[in-house]
Amino acid sequence: MRLLHTSDWHLGQSLHNFDRHYEHQCFLDWLLDTIVAEQADALLIAGDIFDNANPSAASQRQLYRFLQQARERAPGLDIVVTAGNHDSPGRIEAPGPLLAAHGTQVIGHVLRDADGNIDIGRMVLPLTNRAGDVAAWCLAVPFLRPADVPRVAQEGADSVDGYLAGIATLYAQAEAHAQSLRQPGQAIVAMGHCHMVDGQMSSDSERRIVIGGTEMLPAGMFGPSVAYAALGHLHLAQRIGRHAHIRYSGSPIPLSFSEVLYPHQVLRVDLDGGALQEAVAIPVPRVVHLLRVPSRPAPLAQVLDELEALDFPEAPPYAQPFVEVRVLLDAPEPGLRSRIEAALEGKYVRLAKIDTASAARGPSLDDAALSLDQLAQLQPDEVFARLYRQKFGSEAPPDQVEAFAELLLAGV
Repeated sequence: MRLLHTSDWHLGQSLHNFDRHYEHQCFLDWLLDTIVAEQADALLIAGDIFDNANPSAASQRQLYRFLQQARERAPGLDIVVTAGNHDSPGRIEAPGPLLAAHGTQVIGHVLRDADGNIDIGRMVLPLTNRAGDVAAWCLAVPFLRPADVPRVAQEGADSVDGYLAGIATLYAQAEAHAQSLRQPGQAIVAMGHCHMVDGQMSSDSERRIVIGGTEMLPAGMFGPSVAYAALGHLHLAQRIGRHAHIRYSGSPIPLSFSEVLYPHQVLRVDLDGGALQEAVAIPVPRVVHLLRVPSRPAPLAQVLDELEALDFPEAPPYAQPFVEVRVLLDAPEPGLRSRIEAALEGKYVRLAKIDTASAARGPSLDDAALSLDQLAQLQPDEVFARLYRQKFGSEAPPDQVEAFAELLLAGV
């Protein structure tokens, strides 16, 4: 049996106020062709289909049109969609009955009966091969919030420990249910939207699930009968430790400038009976490039030279590369944006972000930290002076201090 594993589409995402509908549509068109070319039996989409819980009508049309076209081009294809932490469980599951009639199963949240018991069977779905026979059972587990998981009593455990133990218990229950259903030669595949121990996350575009990072789950929560775990949430495609069968597919496009070097892909997963045969990355073509100019922050003169050297062919605005400009400053540069925009005139790129840094080493965060009482005693000009020293490593020049004072007077 052959699966395609993907996640973290983030349909509807904008990059510094630039719409990315075109990039997402190019990916979806490519994915349709890939489903057909690879003769996939099932497509697993492991959460964060949308970028936010209230997606636009255009983003929803984009998803549902894709699901319709996938079923038309690959009539026997099973599609399983689970909600991520960016998705609204109710919204993503609302059209479920209509989608189920066309081969798409959507699991947005955990259901309980009148006695509070979790409906585990609802999350264990059959996957069929080209012959129409059940070849695998899928643990279609959406992103789990604390209220979704079984309560597990642990002596001395705090709420976070109980949450993590509850997640592991739910997966164990789902796996046990799949084992009771499967026949010889059938595999068990798990889906999850979570942060595993050793998983590397993006600094800009991934939302922490629990403050402090204590949400990280051990690979051991997937039992020995799980042939493959199709994960979502982390945007970097990666496997977890030495476990070749526990993988993040990663996002199909870079969702921030910190992800420009990520290998964006979907995973082709081949199962041989009840075991994993291989998982192979299929690179996603990048139709719009994200550029960091220069690769490291540099003085303004060097930056302007590199910007003026950019040479891209004419393209419609939605297909032009995004540029993050990285400037090293030793003092404020009031005309910085206008000088950068002038250097990019006629370059067929989109200026998405200007990132400034200072060569001077400011005080540490511990040195800069103030109590609320101390902060309340500071005057606005003292706050300005502290921030200037922290950013540039020197005292604010008199003209800057005077300008700030004029702003304060104008605001009174």
